[in-house]
Amino acid sequence: MSTNSTPPSSTDGRCRHMPPCPPADAPDREAARLIAHHPEQGWSLLCNGVLLFEDTGELLPDGQIVNPHRSPVTTAAGR
Repeated sequence: MSTNSTPPSSTDGRCRHMPPCPPADAPDREAARLIAHHPEQGWSLLCNGVLLFEDTGELLPDGQIVNPHRSPVTTAAGR
């Protein structure tokens, strides 16, 4: 299990590191630092509280679900 024993956020909910991670409601929320990574279970926890799943789905700290958003697979025509 790979977790960080130091909590990532202060009491105001902001990161302690600089630059701070984007908040969970920002479009670039996936750029937040990785706190815990469990590939055997298919999920990672980001510093902003977002649970990021292997299929690219997300669970935001407020309980909102973000459906998977993988890029469509393309194939070369004529092969």
